[in-house]
Amino acid sequence: KTSWAFGFLLALVLVFAVLRLPFRGPHEVDHLFCEIPPVLMLACAATGVNQLVTFLASVFILVGSLGLVLVSYTHILFAVLRIQSGEGRGKAFSTCSSHLGMVGLFFGSAIVMYMAPKSSHPEEQQKVLSLFYSLFNPMLNPLIYSLRNAEVKRALRGVLCKVRPT
Repeated sequence: KTSWAFGFLLALVLVFAVLRLPFRGPHEVDHLFCEIPPVLMLACAATGVNQLVTFLASVFILVGSLGLVLVSYTHILFAVLRIQSGEGRGKAFSTCSSHLGMVGLFFGSAIVMYMAPKSSHPEEQQKVLSLFYSLFNPMLNPLIYSLRNAEVKRALRGVLCKVRPT
């Protein structure tokens, strides 16, 4: 409930901040989907306060969430290191590494998108970054986790071996 409440409150603040801005000219967002930074580029007034609010929200949400994930993984690391068998530790590290890769891809691209200075990457790069955290990461998630399943690996090898010319 708390995450829903914070998400709703943040969206409300950002929408009201954007609604106060005057817009003229082309009302076409040059982006893959409507996000706050591309909408702010269409405004005819100073958007410094809006950019500051967006940055602070990004720090709170992205860095705060990443911090919680890293703290929990620190606890997991200590628990895994207490496992006696090398095979058990290997399985645990294997599971954690795929998850940490997905976490890194998601948070890394989102942090660069929302927290890096806008002059540091052009609009085309912003589009690619937004694709990573909003489309590619959710699409890769099931694939990466299903490849941990032995039956899925066997089926994939069978398909790949049939496709390969002999």
